[in-house]
Amino acid sequence: MAKKGAGSSFNTDHALTNAASLAPAEKKAVFLTFDDGPSRTTHQILDILKDKQAKAAFFWQGRLVHPQRPALRVIEEGHTLGSHTHRHPNLTSLSFDKQKHEIQSSLDSIKSISPAPIEYFRPPYGRYNEETVRVVNELGLELVMWDTASFDWKEKKSPEAILSNVMDTIQPGSIVLLHELQQTVSILPELIDLLHKEGYTCLALPSQRSG
Repeated sequence: MAKKGAGSSFNTDHALTNAASLAPAEKKAVFLTFDDGPSRTTHQILDILKDKQAKAAFFWQGRLVHPQRPALRVIEEGHTLGSHTHRHPNLTSLSFDKQKHEIQSSLDSIKSISPAPIEYFRPPYGRYNEETVRVVNELGLELVMWDTASFDWKEKKSPEAILSNVMDTIQPGSIVLLHELQQTVSILPELIDLLHKEGYTCLALPSQRSG
């Protein structure tokens, strides 16, 4: 499981950390993102999102993908699928070729069960370097980080803290880092309600490809 803070090991000028520019001008939008799936909680998360009329992005590990995972449901319900590598390594410890293999393998796995093109990539642990940027550019992906960290991975015993971690730092266009964890599922309905109360709409990262 990724244990991530709010920063990265590389200049985030190379990454999308706030997506306000991708939102319709009339919307006060935020972008919920879920890492480390697909998992046993994926359907629960999708059920909550559907009930709350919210959209999100899912960054999946290729090694966890198999035909029974709900990739089609993710796409059909208006969400976005992205890559989170194949085996979740620290990319900064790998050569260019090994990084490319990791990311390409994940793309191949996800594409095997999803008809939608993959446009977005998030590095495990939020760690990447110049080689990662080169790989991502070669593969035609956009590197996605975040500006709001929920720290849900460390709040198993106090999931209510996830709410304040998000709401204390949220702003228009924020990309919110979440994970496919049971404690996250437990607070997700309330989190979305709080965001709606503040006037936010939860959107999926949009396709930026023409045609």
